[in-house]
Amino acid sequence: MVVDDDLHIRRLLHATLVRGGYQPVEAVSAAQALSHVRSEQPDAILLDLGLPDRDGLEIIGLLREQSAAPILVVSAREATDEKVAALDLGADDYVTKPFDSEEVLARIRAALRHKLLAQGSAPVVQAGAVAIDLVNRIITRDGVEVHLTRKEYDVLAQLAASPGRVVTHQRVLQAAWPFEHDRRIDYLRIVVRNLRQKLEADPARPALIVNEMGVGYRLMSDA
Repeated sequence: MVVDDDLHIRRLLHATLVRGGYQPVEAVSAAQALSHVRSEQPDAILLDLGLPDRDGLEIIGLLREQSAAPILVVSAREATDEKVAALDLGADDYVTKPFDSEEVLARIRAALRHKLLAQGSAPVVQAGAVAIDLVNRIITRDGVEVHLTRKEYDVLAQLAASPGRVVTHQRVLQAAWPFEHDRRIDYLRIVVRNLRQKLEADPARPALIVNEMGVGYRLMSDA
């Protein structure tokens, strides 16, 4: 999610993120950012500090309360005390404008790697012929990229975050359907069935995504 009221900067970051394989969501104010972080669940947040309705430093803590996504401040403010304040409030990194697009992408990748490692997850999980790149959100089977819907990816990412271990139905439902009051197991079963069709050598006899009856699912990783 890009949070900046400058149209030129938003366009530049949008193009940069698309080139890096990400799907950008834009917010032009603090209020919109706080709304989007709930509805869109971004994987990373690029935050300008000079917002029209609220100082960016004030909303770092509010964003952090609602999301574990890395927050990268992208600001024209160069003062050391501003950088220290942003990092102390919960930002993961600080990039000064004007910025180099490739550096921004590199810092996003680094922040996502650090988040995954902090959770005890490997950046890339190998499960037979399937490779799950959790940093770049790329799934391949026998070296060929496999397209997943957002829900399919969300479910697979939850299993890949705990490779070889059982992940309960409730945990996956909470992660993939966070705003659904009625989290039905039927939704999850449909998504898992679709994942097996795309990833398993024999979907009728799943060997990668294994059902633990009445409990949840286990991703059988090589590790």
